[in-house]
Amino acid sequence: MVQHLALDVGGTKTHIALLSKTGHSPIAFIKEKKYHTQQVAGLEEVLLDFSPDMSNIESISIALAGPVINDEAQLTNVSWKVQKDQIIKATGVKSIYLMNDLEASAFGVPFMKSSDLLTFYKAENRMKGNAAIISPGTGLGEAGMYWDGNDFHPFASEGGHCDFSPRDNTDVNLLIFLQHRFGRVSWERLVSGMGIANIFDFLRTSSEYQLDKDMELSLLDGDVAANLSKAAVAGEHIAVATMDLFTRYLAIESANLVLKFKATGGLFIGGGIIPKIWNDHYESLFLQYFFRGGRLEPLLRSVDLTIILNPKSVLFGAAHFGITKGGKTKDI
Repeated sequence: MVQHLALDVGGTKTHIALLSKTGHSPIAFIKEKKYHTQQVAGLEEVLLDFSPDMSNIESISIALAGPVINDEAQLTNVSWKVQKDQIIKATGVKSIYLMNDLEASAFGVPFMKSSDLLTFYKAENRMKGNAAIISPGTGLGEAGMYWDGNDFHPFASEGGHCDFSPRDNTDVNLLIFLQHRFGRVSWERLVSGMGIANIFDFLRTSSEYQLDKDMELSLLDGDVAANLSKAAVAGEHIAVATMDLFTRYLAIESANLVLKFKATGGLFIGGGIIPKIWNDHYESLFLQYFFRGGRLEPLLRSVDLTIILNPKSVLFGAAHFGITKGGKTKDI
């Protein structure tokens, strides 16, 4: 049986799967494994540990959290450098596909089941057109899907690294705070897991929040973003403020992305954060800020807004790309 490998390589984890597909049947996941990216020397080590025998592997499709240029990629939030020719040399597999992780997700969206997607805003006057994907995780990924009138053509972007744009005094003070830390401040510094931690660090310098020392230590112990989202549910004042600002910034940058791509075909929100925290409060807050588009508000209101619930969306898209050798997507 001909088999394929697909990988989702992120700053935190690397997810790899062995797959097969016969005729018109769905892609079948045979086996999967997750690795801690920071604890592995490189991608070749992951591939050979997972599948020492590559004789039945027809293709390897690799979705990477970083720009892919000339069949090479330097991951943004980890020191790995991935090169197509080195993977061919290590594995003996000739068909190697490298792509940006959000580009991979875009290839998979049209083939997902309805249960994998949650449309929380459905436009009354939806129009055909380009679509956009934004994905806050370890970092912030953004991609587009060009609509040619019949099919979607996904393309990568590095829009998450564009400059953060403040709107009010809180935003300006936050920008100055992060400029002292990072110099240049991109949207990724706010709309991501690291962004949640950065917002919290800013807010706890304010006299407005009297944070108990034990609570502060508990929030800083381990995964700060996860701790804060749980504390927000429990009503901890600073955690609520942190997650509200995160949601506000996600909404603003989502609207920016829709306007830049004229994404009347829909906005999709992926990543590991939003499906875990989403509730009526965050939905209301997101819509409040997303629709603040000035003269272009009617365009924003014509866009369906959908959360990608499937945590394997990137892996699934990479698998589809590799198996079909970059075949077209379809209408959503």
